[in-house]
Amino acid sequence: APSHRSAAVDRIRCNLRMARFYVESFVILALIATCCVSGDATVNGDLVLTKIDRTIDLTSHLVKVTTKLTVENSGTKAVDHFHFAVDSTHASHLAYIGASVAVEGGQDESGEEDTSSLVVTKEGSKALNEGLYRVKLTSSLSAAASVQVSVDTVFINLLEPYPSQIAQSEKQLVRYRGSHYVYSPYKVTKQSTTVKLASSNVIQYSKQLQPVSQNEGTVMYGPYDDVEANTKDDKMVVHYESNAPFLTIMRMERAIEVSHWGNIAVEETYHMRHTGASLKGPFSRYDYQRSPTASGTSSIRNFKSLLPASATDVYYRDEIGNISTSHMFPTDDSVELEITPRFPLFGGWQTEYYMGYNVPSYEYLYNSGSHYKLKMRIVDHVYDDQSIEDFKLIIILPEGATNVKFSAPFHVEESEQSLHFTYLDTVGRPFFTVRGKHLVEQHIQDFELDYDFQGIFLLQEPLLVVFAFYLLFTLVIIATRLDFSISTDATTDARLKAASHVEHVETLVEQAITAYGEYDEMIDSLKTSKDTKKFQATRKQLDGRLKQIAGDLPAIEKELHQLDADAADKVHRLEGKLREYMNTLKEATTYAEQLVNEKIKKDVYIEREKTLKQKQDSLVSEIKALQRGL
Repeated sequence: APSHRSAAVDRIRCNLRMARFYVESFVILALIATCCVSGDATVNGDLVLTKIDRTIDLTSHLVKVTTKLTVENSGTKAVDHFHFAVDSTHASHLAYIGASVAVEGGQDESGEEDTSSLVVTKEGSKALNEGLYRVKLTSSLSAAASVQVSVDTVFINLLEPYPSQIAQSEKQLVRYRGSHYVYSPYKVTKQSTTVKLASSNVIQYSKQLQPVSQNEGTVMYGPYDDVEANTKDDKMVVHYESNAPFLTIMRMERAIEVSHWGNIAVEETYHMRHTGASLKGPFSRYDYQRSPTASGTSSIRNFKSLLPASATDVYYRDEIGNISTSHMFPTDDSVELEITPRFPLFGGWQTEYYMGYNVPSYEYLYNSGSHYKLKMRIVDHVYDDQSIEDFKLIIILPEGATNVKFSAPFHVEESEQSLHFTYLDTVGRPFFTVRGKHLVEQHIQDFELDYDFQGIFLLQEPLLVVFAFYLLFTLVIIATRLDFSISTDATTDARLKAASHVEHVETLVEQAITAYGEYDEMIDSLKTSKDTKKFQATRKQLDGRLKQIAGDLPAIEKELHQLDADAADKVHRLEGKLREYMNTLKEATTYAEQLVNEKIKKDVYIEREKTLKQKQDSLVSEIKALQRGL
């Protein structure tokens, strides 16, 4: 019996421990859940939206919504922010959200009311189960005070082509689904909605919730009074005609290559698609050209891109090559590039192309010492009401750039820095990649990229070029001067020996012609000074030199005869001409001595000298001709 009681006690203790474990686990889970809930956004219930004017712009393939709110603080404490909610059915299509507040007494350059942008951050809200955004006010809103705020949102892929397929001659009809009420976490005292359409041809619009009216291409809902917080009504439907270009950039890659030699190269690659109603049936080029206003009204014939005003060397190409159906119009603040694809784009059709240009770096690159800041647009103006599904930005910095830091005006995904190799690179250029999704015109903003760069790296490429040419010339010299053959070539050796003998002959001929000139100067000196002793000494020296030359030539001729008979024959003829020239010099010397000793008259000497000069000139011409023939 005692053993049975002990076993029972042990079972009870075990059950108590298990129960304690479950209780503690439940408490821990409850604390975790509480923490999660406390991390959720908290909406201030003291705020009331006394008036909302919402404008839904459906004139393009984007849905642009401008919501003007009058926020009133009905509580006792000042608040510095409020929350703006996006309907769950539209949250996944949101591309841009921004808020602004009017500046009291301020006006912009166009004379319109000046506004100040507000900081908008996304906050999670499990209770609302949609996108909830926190809007930070410029100043705290005191109790019983109100402020007017304008919130702009842009949605993509929200309009539905209905029907989804149309023939070439049919108009495009689209359908918009939304809510009659502005979805808000606050109570709304009064609100109204204005829907702007692309045309006055309205097929159908919802009329269940009154009041509602239509005026041409505008549908007006409301005003509606006293709408409770978190009220949803997804029964608004507007079906209308819209031949606006439903052009969507499915993929875009923008590459920026920075050079510290004064240039920034930009190249953009596009994959575009017409996301409107698909073309049903065949395409008739004849009907399209014959009646462009009635055939293919929803097709995309061309569009206009805006480039920087300093853009030069603009090109527009695809896989086939250059596309000549484009026009460029420079203006004061931009360069307008009118792009016409190779074929019109109907629903479901797509095209790919790439475009590039150069801009001067001094307009976008700033520095303080070795620290540089690049400030350019993340995305540029491709066409009006642009929509980019998938975007990739590539920034290639000069080789040697370090400490790279990127800053964007909106959320993007940054990848790790890598290296890009191109011509004359040694360690590679820093390669920075940024990705984004669902970009629209409102995202045409500047990014900032900071990095360090030492100016000494500018000399790297010129020095590499100099070294490359030096190495090339050295290799050429080595290749031409050295003999890399394994066995000797008798013909080549004979040719080289013959060339060496010919070179020696040319040297001897030049020495002989030089000596002949000195001979003439010696004779002229004798005629003027009549110094026979100096004349004899100089003559003896020159005769010795000419005798040596005359003695070397026969030996060269003999060796050359075995290698090149034609060259040896020319050398033999050269010997004869040199002897003839030497004989004329001897005659000239004899005549000069007779003139000095007064054995002949001066006029006779002049006549003989003239004859000898003519003969000598003829001999020199023949000698040089034979020399060139060698």
